[in-house]
Amino acid sequence: MNQKNDNTPNAMWGGHYSTAPDSIMQRINCSVDVDHVLYAHDIAGSIAHVTMLGDVGIISKEEANQIRDALPKIAQEIADGQMVWNPALEDIHMHVEMRLKELIGEVAGKLHTARSRNDQVVTDLRLYVMEAMEHVVGCITSLQRSLCNRAEEYAETIMAGCTHFQPAQPVTLGHHLMAYVEMLERDKGRMRDARRRMAQCPLGAAALAGTSFPIDRHQTAKLLGFLEPTHNSLDSVASRDFVVEASSSIAMCAVHLSRFAEELVMWSSPLLGWIHLPEQFTTGSSIMPQKRNPDAAELIRAKTGRCMGHVVHLLTLLKGTPLAYNKDLQEDKEPIFDAIASLDLCLSAMRGMVDSFGIHAEKMEQAARAGHSTATDLADWLVRTLRIPFREAHHITGRVVVQAEQRGCALWELPLAVMQTVDARITQDALQVLDVRSSVASRTSYGGTSPRMVRAAIVRAREVYGLEE
Repeated sequence: MNQKNDNTPNAMWGGHYSTAPDSIMQRINCSVDVDHVLYAHDIAGSIAHVTMLGDVGIISKEEANQIRDALPKIAQEIADGQMVWNPALEDIHMHVEMRLKELIGEVAGKLHTARSRNDQVVTDLRLYVMEAMEHVVGCITSLQRSLCNRAEEYAETIMAGCTHFQPAQPVTLGHHLMAYVEMLERDKGRMRDARRRMAQCPLGAAALAGTSFPIDRHQTAKLLGFLEPTHNSLDSVASRDFVVEASSSIAMCAVHLSRFAEELVMWSSPLLGWIHLPEQFTTGSSIMPQKRNPDAAELIRAKTGRCMGHVVHLLTLLKGTPLAYNKDLQEDKEPIFDAIASLDLCLSAMRGMVDSFGIHAEKMEQAARAGHSTATDLADWLVRTLRIPFREAHHITGRVVVQAEQRGCALWELPLAVMQTVDARITQDALQVLDVRSSVASRTSYGGTSPRMVRAAIVRAREVYGLEE
């Protein structure tokens, strides 16, 4: 970023000061290296504000039009990289105002009538975060579509369902993938809910007490796409809970991605060998030529830590600040900007892996057969057939499992005669439920893992969650 040093008193408050700030003060106080990304939102807010000033007669229509016509030119200059950033001007707001003065003269100073940087910056930030929430929701939806497509492809692929990372019951890969569709839908809900709450416009709250000018805050709110103005001027400039809420929803989504990333790391290891990740989303080793490292998945796990840390940063930032505005709040932007950018990148990387990973179905099904994973099916058969309490069936099945363990065989390989030494009421029909495919097919309760229910879940998700291609 181009920067220009300036040793003159600050243009905003120089009337009360005769000397320039110390260079260290200038460095710690300057935020334009971070908040310059808000330029489009700052200019949009200024256009709405000056339109309102002209409409209610606080400034003349001619002055309002002159200011409004010049502001888009500044936006284009910044977009084209022509703005020279001056640390003495501190932030994006003063850069826009000073450039406006260079373009149209003293009338530019009327733009700041009936507003403060306090309400200006929080308006800009709300606009930015609202826009970002919409973008991230769109990215999540794209990942959900990919998950649904792969779930449909693997609706009948058997894999080990685990608890405590121990074989528990067989499930389908399609069912497993659809679990993340549900998690991501809740993430979208949190983001949409947060966006709805932040859709109140602080512009017009001024420094902290409102203004004596006859402004129309409802007009500026409407022009900027907010639902309404904020209701208390102190709260308007002092509060950043909307940033915390957005950051928290981002962190939760990142945690969901991290859980899946951890599974992709494990599944793709030759130690399991359930899936293989494509070269495009792995890296090699500088010394071991055989390696294919799941770096994209590992970096999703790592970036999740950043997103979680940003929530703590923001909460800590707020906890000791009295009403109303404090300079501490300048530090609210870096964490939310980085959280948004990190999640955006993680969602793209995860979608790339989901779209392109391959599977080793035989190994997945073999793992599903390990650990006597259909023991619960035998217990359920005993309950259905013998009409005995589940706890008794659980006890009988446990003793059957012991017999299989002692013989070093799978439960479904155990001879019927051996099972009958545990309970003579067990018949040949019980052996049918011990196959992993029969087990999976039987799980037809709503939300279950049977292929039929997985396909129904995919249809529902596409219809209800808006995932149609």
